[in-house]
Amino acid sequence: MSVLVLASASPRRLQLLRQVAIVPDRIDPADIDETPAPGELPASHVVRLAEAKARAVEPRHPGAFILAADTIVACGRRILPKAEDEATARACLTLLSGRRHRVYGGVALMTPSGEMAIRRVVSQVAVKRLSETEFEFYLESGEWRGKAGGYAIQGSAAAFIPWLAGSYSNVVGLPLFETVQLLAGRGYRPNCAASS
Repeated sequence: MSVLVLASASPRRLQLLRQVAIVPDRIDPADIDETPAPGELPASHVVRLAEAKARAVEPRHPGAFILAADTIVACGRRILPKAEDEATARACLTLLSGRRHRVYGGVALMTPSGEMAIRRVVSQVAVKRLSETEFEFYLESGEWRGKAGGYAIQGSAAAFIPWLAGSYSNVVGLPLFETVQLLAGRGYRPNCAASS
């Protein structure tokens, strides 16, 4: 039987996996430094972090599949932070208001034999020009807390998104199609009893 370890504390990633009947046997978040390297571009950064998370957790679970992921919001070459306070959330939303941005998803899978497989997914998202009332409403909701780029598309911020190209689940936190294909292609078989 395949053992799957999710190297993430994100409740959104766990919920997304359950949506496609994949239930990790264990959850073991990777505690790594997520600071971008000097001059690091979003596409490189997201893949580096996903791989680093998988490698950090792998020694604790020999013989298991280790699934790790990272999601970043980028405006041009600029990587936006996870909003941990209201000032950061407002700064992110001000930057995103009235323009398109990209959401990069990196998925890394370490197989029981030690093989590393990686996928990178890019979604494009447009945000309407936000009024001061909309800023205040969203900031008061607290929904932005801990979210890359200061918003959660699966929440009330959906009202601010007129257009999206690419994977919706990637913007939420895990590109499901690519993740399922990655797992199946490397021989992972879900435990039917766990997913029922």
